[in-house]
Amino acid sequence: MNRRECEKCGAVWLDGQHYWHTGAKGDIKALSNLVCNIAESPLCINPAHKKGHIYDEADTWEKRRAFIDGKMSPREI
Repeated sequence: MNRRECEKCGAVWLDGQHYWHTGAKGDIKALSNLVCNIAESPLCINPAHKKGHIYDEADTWEKRRAFIDGKMSPREI
């Protein structure tokens, strides 16, 4: 088994597959949107990471915020 870990954020790939800390299979585009673009490091090993690029079809902080806002009543916002 081949294990790689990003020196910057600790993301792990096992045999080329990214896994979240929960053990679930990861999405390298979502990882890039949520972590790599924030950490911006030359040490990043995410193959999907392109400096400053956002993958629209993958998870983003804006999508997560919209989901949370949609679950809250207007009075809670």
